[in-house]
This record gives sequence, C-alpha cells and structure tokens, in this order.
Amino acid sequence: MSPPAATVKSKRRYDSERRREQARRTRQRIIEVAERRFLHDGYAATTVASVAADAGVSADTIYKGFGGKPGLVRAIRANALLGEGPTPAEQRSDEFQATEADGRRIIEGWGALTTEVAPRVAPILLLMRDAAAVDAEAAALRDEMDADRLRRMTDNARRLRATGDVRAGLSVAHVADVLWTYSAPELYELLVLRRSWSRKRFGRFVADAMADALL
Repeated sequence: MSPPAATVKSKRRYDSERRREQARRTRQRIIEVAERRFLHDGYAATTVASVAADAGVSADTIYKGFGGKPGLVRAIRANALLGEGPTPAEQRSDEFQATEADGRRIIEGWGALTTEVAPRVAPILLLMRDAAAVDAEAAALRDEMDADRLRRMTDNARRLRATGDVRAGLSVAHVADVLWTYSAPELYELLVLRRSWSRKRFGRFVADAMADALL
C-alpha cells in the first residue's frame, strides 16, 4: 500500500530544505576557512586544495561553487558586507536612505555602519591590494572590487544630493569620489590598525569628515 500523497510531499519538502541548509552551511564553512587561509598565508600561497582540505570538501566542490580563488575572495567580501545584523548592512543603508530626508543624518547612518562593516571587509581588501603588486589575477580582482565600491558610492551620492543638503556646485562624481575615499580600506588601516583608534571613534570620524566635505 502506497503512503498518502501528502506524507510523501511533506517528506520531500523536508529533505529538500535539509539539503539546502546543509549546502548553505558547507558554503559558509568554505568561506570562513578560505578567509583564514588567505589572511594567514597570503593570496598567492593559498591554494584551492588547501582550502578544500581545511573545509573537509573536495577541490571540485570549490571550483563548482566558487570558480576558484577569485570567486572565494568575492564571496568573502560579500559575506563581510553583510555586517553584523540579521539584515544585510547595504540593505539597511538603502532602507534608511529611502525614508530619511536629512543629509547629515544619512551620513551619520553611514558612519554607524562603518563601525561594523570596515573591520570585516578591510582585511580582505588590504590583502588584495598587497597581492596586486605581484599577481595579475589579484590586481584584476582588486580593480573589480574598487569599481564595484565606486558604483555603490555613486548610488549613495545621487541619493545624498537628492536631499538638497549637499553644497552647491558639487557634482555626483565629486560626491561619489569623497564617499569612495572615506570608505577605502587604507583609511581603516591607518587609523584603526596603525593608530589603534576604536571602531566607534573611527566611525564618528568618517561621518564628520564626509559631512564637512559635502554639506
């Protein structure tokens, strides 16, 4: 006698959800292992095989899921940009900008997000900057991520100018360049890693500096 159709569908749905969750956990483990490897050994010295061994998966799994080392770095960066809350940091920023009409408050919000995102994303961006000096693949990936950050800052610049609080005469491109500069990992390196500023102090400085330059 065959089991009821509803029972079969329920079991299939459960199995499918369990497989997706297992795949999500495996992917997250690979990303975390790859980040540790890259930051410890450097980009050039890290191999897909070493990441696979550390994560307990095959190299083929990594190639299929990430496409090799550049894909791993992209995934690490994307994971870092999620921030620390249940909602991705960039999504929170977009939602805040959509409802806030005051330019200074928008910039203060960016400063607050900087305190949670910069410590997560700056190390991998600085790693790629250093690797770019001797590795063509790393240089191309660094340029790609720089360009992506500039696109994001250009979108932010348009929304900031729409508030009417940006000083007259400052173009979208100029505002974007200022935002791009103050979101650069090199600034985090100088003030937090080298001068031992707290994350809170750094975020406040970034917000104040952007406001002084633009409003």
